[in-house]
Formats: sequence, structure tokens, C-alpha cells
Amino acid sequence: MPTFWPFGVDQQKEIDEIIIRGARTAATLEEIIMLEIGDWRKSNKRKWMEIGDRYYRNKPDILERVRTAIGESGHKEPVGNLANNKLAHPFARKLVDQKVGYLLGQPLSVQTDNATYAKLWADIFQPAMQRRLMSTGRESVNAGIAWWFVHYDDAGELAYRKMNSLEIIPLWADEAHTVLDAVIRDYEVIVYEGTQRKTVRNIEWWDTQGVRRYVIDGTGLVPDVEAGAVSSHFTVVSGGKEQPMNWERVPFICWKYNEYEQPLVEIIKTLADDYDRNKSDNSNNLEDMPDSIYEVTNYNGTDPGEFRKNLAIYRTAFVSEGGGIKAINLQINVEAYKTHMEQARKDIYEFGRGVDTQGVDIGSAPSGIALKFLYSDLDLDCSLMETEYQASLEQLRWFVDTDLLARTGVDYSQMPLSFIFNTDMPIDESAIITAIKDSTGILSDETLVAQHPWVTDLAAELERIKKQNQEALERMASYGGMPPDNPSGDEQ
Repeated sequence: MPTFWPFGVDQQKEIDEIIIRGARTAATLEEIIMLEIGDWRKSNKRKWMEIGDRYYRNKPDILERVRTAIGESGHKEPVGNLANNKLAHPFARKLVDQKVGYLLGQPLSVQTDNATYAKLWADIFQPAMQRRLMSTGRESVNAGIAWWFVHYDDAGELAYRKMNSLEIIPLWADEAHTVLDAVIRDYEVIVYEGTQRKTVRNIEWWDTQGVRRYVIDGTGLVPDVEAGAVSSHFTVVSGGKEQPMNWERVPFICWKYNEYEQPLVEIIKTLADDYDRNKSDNSNNLEDMPDSIYEVTNYNGTDPGEFRKNLAIYRTAFVSEGGGIKAINLQINVEAYKTHMEQARKDIYEFGRGVDTQGVDIGSAPSGIALKFLYSDLDLDCSLMETEYQASLEQLRWFVDTDLLARTGVDYSQMPLSFIFNTDMPIDESAIITAIKDSTGILSDETLVAQHPWVTDLAAELERIKKQNQEALERMASYGGMPPDNPSGDEQ
């Protein structure tokens, strides 16, 4: 934990009024919180977040379907004697994982001219951070937006915790949703009172003044005295005493899938549901429908159930004198079904902006152009997602730079810094290597090495090349060739 912070706010300062745009400007803080929570719990945005998570886990609407048929009343009625196959296809999972794997599958690169600053960022982007980024990517595509909470851990190190998006209610200062006025966190915890287990609903209000904590009981919001009703973002030790301190920003970072914070499932749900429904219906028809139906004359019995039983068990129908049975063949329009399902699948991948690896034949050795065309929609969607993530990384950088300034006294905020996403897609390696060879003498060795598909660490590879060349010169010198320190061979 840093022993000095460049700014702080008195935590006992009374918040008499919170400026919130709209008709709620005169409301008290507690009234604002209850209004926002009520709106959030009923909102379509939250509903789609839940749907996105459910479809990613392959629990679509088809699993809740009840098989019905037209009854004697003319209305649909549940039936139990017909097949009710529920075929769920995890399109959402595949499309989400494609986007996350493509954009975040490879470690993020951080480039800066300052070696010390570069080392600090390398320490941040360790495997645990990479795992957190990929988890964040999945949630942002499923929910439209994901959240990190910035805090200090028990060791006093700057840390980042991925939050549940369903628990976070942002109050934005601008229409573009780039600056936070405050964040409300609405979450439940399990507590024990003796041997009784109880669920407690907690509410937190975070702004630049600190955090206020409440619990909800039968009367509404009650300050959570036990956890600390009012506190700062964190505390620092100064002169042997703990001093409450706040960030100048609300300590939450949003990670958007797109500008509108719209989840992928909202775009593809109706298409995926149609695919599930028709595939399940076809399976039901194959199971329920015989190859033919029977026209029966003078049936020797009165119970249709008995007729079905005799036909199923004995393959025999008992008819009266002069009676008979005529089979009428049934035809299923296979071509119409097949055409519809193929188009439905294409629509899901087209509008979901993914790659249908099953439906495209690009040959055993696809060219780079063919691969780029195949991945064009996925690349477009991930490029837009990268734009939003760059803004999130700039927010992350602000917290990191502020922390470094407090710890080291060095201000890195004006230092040039770039975050590079190493997108991951199949490539035509032979074509790239040939192009690199053809560019020798035209481009620098560093540029050519950086483009080689087998190079994962440019700096390390350049160092290995330098060492290899030095060893070659030393071997030449040992056989009477040009010495390493006199490569021209001129006499001294």
C-alpha cells in the first residue's frame, strides 16, 4: 500500500444532494438508489444479459417447450403421447468463443520506448491477467458489457476484480457512456444466524466521494453499520496512521462488446430458436409419423386405441365382413426442410459475424486470400470490439499510472504507450514466408522477422539472431577468416 497519495477527499463530508440528470434531481440519495434498482431489475437490458448467459450455457428456449396439438375445443392443448424432442444447438457459445479466441486468444502486447515502463506493464499482463481478459471478453459479448472493480488487495498491490454484470448499475455522466457519475452494486450474500442460513441483499453506492453501503430489509434501505456504512475507496498509511483516500474517478472499468452495449444473443436469438424448433420438429415427425396412414372400412371394434395397439403389436387389423384397410403413403418434403435449415444456419453465422467451419469448403491448402475472406465478418466484429477495449485499456492505464506516481514519484502518463491485440486466425504460412524472402533487402531485418509466423517474441528472436551472427564470425576468425572486430579485413 502506498504511503502517500497525491489527492484525497474528506470522507465525513455530507452528501446533501447528488446531481442526477432527469426528473430525479431533487431526490435523496436513498430514493435515487431505490428508483435505479427498481428500473434496472425490470429493464430489457438486464433481461438480455440473463438470456445471453443462458444461451451461452446451451439452455435455449427449446428446452422449455411443451408439445401441443389442436384439441376438440379448437385450441392448442398439451399432449403426452407425442414425441417432444428438444434439440438445443449451442450457436451462441461457438460464436462467442470464436470472437474471444480471435481477439484475445494471444497475449496482449504493450509497446513503449521506456524500458522500465515496459517492464511494469509486462508484470501486469501475466497469465492470470490474460485469463481475466478472456473471461471479460466472454461476458461482454454475452451481456453487452463487462465490469472490473479496481482496488488494493491484502498485500497492498493494485488489483482488478471482474464483477457480475447483473449486479452493476452504472450512472453515466454523458450520453456516450464514457464517464461514470456513480455505480450502484446490487448483490446477495449468504449469512448464517445460528444454524439458519439466510440470504441478505446488499447495496453499494460508489462515486468519487467514496462508498456507501446498505442492506435491504422490510422497510427499505438501511445503512450497513456492520460493514461500514460510509468509507473511502481505500486507506493509506501516512505517519503511522491510516488515512482514507479516494480515486479521482469511480473505481470501475467497463468493457463493451460494441458502442450500443448490445449482446450478441439479441441479434441471433430468433434465428437460433428457429433452427432449434425446426430441427426438433423434424425429429418429432420422424419419430411420430409412420411411413403411411391407414384408411379403414368396417373396423371390427369400437375403440380406436385398440386398433392402434393391434396394428403396433400384431401388425394386424381386425375388420368386419366386407371391410378392409388401404395404406396411404406420407411424403415429407425433405428438400424444403433441407433448404430452410441450410439458410437458417447461414443467417446465424452471417448476422452473428462468425465463421461456419462446417459449411465452407476452402480446400486442403487454402490461400491467404481465401482465409481472409472466410474470416472477414469475424475480423470486422472483433475490430469494432477492439475499439471499445482500447478505450477500456486507457481507463486501466489511468489507474496504473496514478498508482505508479504515488509509489515511485514518476509520472508515466505522458509516455507514449500502445496496446496491441494479436488476433489469432489460421494463416497461409508458406505464402507469408515466401513474401518475407522476396522482401529481403527492401525492408529491414527487424520488420521481416516481426512478420514471420513462427516468431512469438520479436526482441528475443532479434537477440538470438545477433548472437548467432556473432558466433559465426568467431568461428570464421578461428579458421583464419576475418576477425570479429575487423570485418572489412583491412590491415592495421
